Amino acid sequence: MKKLLPLILLLISPAAHANGISHKVVASSAAYVDGAYSVSNRVGSSYSMSATGITSSALGRLTAPGSATAAATWGTAGTYAQTTAGTTTSFTETMLQGDVVAAMGSGSTVASGVVASLPAFGNVTTYSGGVAGNLAATLTSVAGGTVVLTAGGAGTSVVGSVSSELTIGR
Repeated sequence: MKKLLPLILLLISPAAHANGISHKVVASSAAYVDGAYSVSNRVGSSYSMSATGITSSALGRLTAPGSATAAATWGTAGTYAQTTAGTTTSFTETMLQGDVVAAMGSGSTVASGVVASLPAFGNVTTYSGGVAGNLAATLTSVAGGTVVLTAGGAGTSVVGSVSSELTIGR
């Protein structure tokens, strides 16, 4: 018991409680409404032909566009024949119709953070952002209080925080 006495005195001395005891609980919530965006890439017209065991007297081709805003179109079909009858042959011919050049300002339209119309191109990625008032964050604190947050329109965010702190002996 004599050996434990100094330890007991150290634990109950005022110096042990000089800084006090503090306990803090923080609850937070965040909501983000992304803005709408669209990335579009115009696809050009292309033609390709691949063959084995085939002889061509004329290759297929595209026809040049009639204006600066048009796309090239399918032109003339090629003339192909098997080189040696009865042998293995393969033939692939591909034509991709390209996009026309859209008039300025005729791409995506955005209303209230939502993409209402899309550009008509061959390669388009569109993200329709949030709508004002459709996103909320509810936060309940340890003490039973409640905070309800609603983010604004597209491209906005809202953050809420509730804290409860208990301090003893400072």
